[in-house]
Amino acid sequence: AVGGSSRYEKIAAMIEDTEKLKSGLESKAEHLADRLVPYTLGGTALTYLLTRNVTKAVSVLMVDFSCALKLAMPLTVLTAIREANAAKITVKGGKYLEAFSEASTIVFDKTGTLTKAQPTLHSVIAFGEEKEDDLLCLAACLEEHFPHSMAKAVVRAAAERNLEHEEVHSKVEYIVAHGIASYVGEKRVVIGSAHFVFEDEKCRIRPEYQQCFDELPLQYSHLYLAIDNVLEAVLCIEDPVREEAKQVIRELKREGFTKIVMMTGDSERTAAAIAKQIGVDEYHAEVLPEDKANFVQQEKEAGRRVVMVGDGINDSPALSADVGIAISDGSELAREIADITVGADSLQELVYLRRLSKEMMRRIHVNYRAILGINGSLIAAGVTGLIQPTTSALLHNTTTLALSLRSMSWKVPGEAGQE
Repeated sequence: AVGGSSRYEKIAAMIEDTEKLKSGLESKAEHLADRLVPYTLGGTALTYLLTRNVTKAVSVLMVDFSCALKLAMPLTVLTAIREANAAKITVKGGKYLEAFSEASTIVFDKTGTLTKAQPTLHSVIAFGEEKEDDLLCLAACLEEHFPHSMAKAVVRAAAERNLEHEEVHSKVEYIVAHGIASYVGEKRVVIGSAHFVFEDEKCRIRPEYQQCFDELPLQYSHLYLAIDNVLEAVLCIEDPVREEAKQVIRELKREGFTKIVMMTGDSERTAAAIAKQIGVDEYHAEVLPEDKANFVQQEKEAGRRVVMVGDGINDSPALSADVGIAISDGSELAREIADITVGADSLQELVYLRRLSKEMMRRIHVNYRAILGINGSLIAAGVTGLIQPTTSALLHNTTTLALSLRSMSWKVPGEAGQE
């Protein structure tokens, strides 16, 4: 293997990165613990100077904030990551759970995320004299070189119809988030989105087929196939919305997300129909990868924490949000870049993850207040002579262990993947 790419080296690199992947509150607690050490020593000296009593002075040393702060806080985060892992959710660091708990905007890619990961070809509508099977053969010939779910649907449909296609085209040019262009003989062939075919390539529709084009069914995604700048076919891809999508959107709103956005490369009409069906707050159609990334950046500049959920190469730039979540069936690049990977084939895990992250933050705040309150009380009791140093030490260590054990044993309301 190339240096740095073996499994053991990757594990070592992840361990080295754990410091910068800590949650903000976890880091603040550790820094507070470090800053309190001089005050503990100073308090010990001051107590002795004022009381001239060694026992009272030692009582301050017997109670140290560092133990509980540096033990209970990380255990809370590690327990949350463990709980997520048990639900087939891989979290790369506590900072991402913290960001997810505070996020107000969540952006979904459509294909393979809000819709099922395996779309199918519903029909081929010809816009010329060519036969549907011949047009499907040509489309499959171009699409078989690329891993996108839409491309796989076309190739699979050709195979199911026992349509064999030869490599009749020249070199294929893949334009990310647009489509494919090539030549068959002297003819230029393009297949892809409406934006790519009609705006970038300036393709036209034969006048006699305009009405047919205007009446294309909105419930399907469309791939447009054109030869020599004339539309020859529209491939209707059935990309059904996940059964749980509408319910998950509703649950995420209840969990505190104020802005839920869908982004897709599909046409405006198709995007509008799906957005209405699942109940997102807003949608953006015919977007490019850079459009997704720009939207995320604009939201962050507006002071919002942003979560991006996607599954493909087109989504990778936008996974630079505060939290990037990849669906496990998505591209390897998206999974590598993402901060959190959902292994289960259900969007319901996002609701569970939100509850988990909020519970983690609640536990951290409770532990923080408990540590300061309990240890502060023990110091006061020791300085005033109400308890002996040995008792202070016993109570301090007992409460530290109790908080740590409590941090390691908790469950999130509602099971992952269920309501």
